[in-house]
Amino acid sequence: MTDHAQNPPHAHETTPAPKLTYVFDAYCGWCYGFEAAFGDFARSRADSAAIEVISGGLFVGSRVGPIGAFTGLHAANERITALTGAQFGPAFRDLVDDGEFVLDSTDAARGFAAVRAQAPHRSVEIAQALQSAFYLQGASLSDARTYRAVADRVGLDGGRAEAEAFTDASSAAAEADFARASNWGVRGFPTVVLEVPGRAPVAIGSATSTADELRAELDGYLGVSSQAGRP
Repeated sequence: MTDHAQNPPHAHETTPAPKLTYVFDAYCGWCYGFEAAFGDFARSRADSAAIEVISGGLFVGSRVGPIGAFTGLHAANERITALTGAQFGPAFRDLVDDGEFVLDSTDAARGFAAVRAQAPHRSVEIAQALQSAFYLQGASLSDARTYRAVADRVGLDGGRAEAEAFTDASSAAAEADFARASNWGVRGFPTVVLEVPGRAPVAIGSATSTADELRAELDGYLGVSSQAGRP
């Protein structure tokens, strides 16, 4: 016999971690402005929450069209810079001035899914690299070579990313992303969805939230939820 007390059955059980899903669109300027704050926030909460990035689908269907059809972009981007500090590169500004570049979020979502498949746990970093390719370098997200460059930039397999950018598998992954966003009722980007076991999903933050504001909102919400069910 032993005099060691046995642990109760629940001693090693842990509460499931909250999950944060960042719904973005690679062609969304406000998402580009938000990426630095969200990246800081995500790194600081990586050990306490499951975090992923999915595509929401901004320019799809009838909204696919030339960038010149969306008037006032320079002014909108100046506002994004003023509120978030994000900088837009000369190559991107040239695309806006020319007006012919076609915004197609389905292609962007497919390519993003192809790179993300190599390292799902690095989806925040991959999304940032993808948006930098467009907003700083003016790269087309309908060009498979862009995904080679993005993958190379973050230390993944560029050749694989280029080959898989527009496959049936990447298309299916993009459509699954769109469906998840739609099921949550997401209509604008960026949106961060917080899921806590036993509670309904809730959106936190806004396009101009700082990392500190996101942390405070998340911690405050989790503090409230931890009291649920207590007298």
